[in-house]
Amino acid sequence: MTILGNGVLTLSCGPAACTIVPRAGGALAGFWWERNGKRFDWLRPAPPRAIADSDAQQMACFPLVPYASRIRDGRFLFCGREVVEPPPVPEARHALHGHGWRRDWLIRERGEDRLVLEYRHEAAAWPWAYRARQTVTLTAAALVLGLEVENLSEDLMPAGLGFHPSFPRRPGAVVSAATSGLWLADAECLPTEKTAVPPAWDLAAGRSLADLALDHVFTGWNGRAVIAWPEEGARLALEAGHPLLSFLAVETRPAEDSFCLGPVSHCADAINLAREGVPDTGLRVLAPGARRSARLMLRPHWG
Repeated sequence: MTILGNGVLTLSCGPAACTIVPRAGGALAGFWWERNGKRFDWLRPAPPRAIADSDAQQMACFPLVPYASRIRDGRFLFCGREVVEPPPVPEARHALHGHGWRRDWLIRERGEDRLVLEYRHEAAAWPWAYRARQTVTLTAAALVLGLEVENLSEDLMPAGLGFHPSFPRRPGAVVSAATSGLWLADAECLPTEKTAVPPAWDLAAGRSLADLALDHVFTGWNGRAVIAWPEEGARLALEAGHPLLSFLAVETRPAEDSFCLGPVSHCADAINLAREGVPDTGLRVLAPGARRSARLMLRPHWG
């Protein structure tokens, strides 16, 4: 492992390398291969300014804990308790992506090709204490991300997990993923209705990224997706190693130079929808002392 002066840690194994910034929400700043003397980025590399500012949203990938996506108005009721969860910035309306991506993570273990980070949350506006642990393991064939949350409080806690990886939007990119449903969303990306996947958004057989303008959560994901860049003869397989991650958040805004395929454990605003009796939101509850974990493998291929 290499530790750079700006707090960036580098793991390497054969042609593969990745960088992690513990103080920026435990986020990855890059994942690439060196091939024929050139660097090929499998994840969108973080710009230097994002690293200097500890801006996790501009990183290559960041962890989502203890929930993914938005909570409407940052408010919900759970077990008779009203919770007001602040948004990430004052001008925002909704709570977003939990706490982990906005906090420093401590290094618990480190080696040339493996890193373990930990974040401990003390009860505050989110009235449950918990511990999150993230494991980054790099081999010559794959990058494996593990994420775990443990309820340290004496009460039941709603808990979700996920990953927010961003990928380079290269010409000709094709995305493939088999899903069974979709949450339609309003202008604020909050769910309005669960429906079958419209034919124009069906990714099962592969869709050109140029034809997609999505910011939605798909349901019934089988845990596998593939991104292909035919012009480079490269493709990247995403494999969720745990059935917990059965939702896939897809963001493909045409004006941006990257896109996201984010494996998550629930839909947006799951905690409010579940309280209203909406089924299949993915909401899960952790008992005191219980843990929940998820894993994501990124496996590159050439040819």
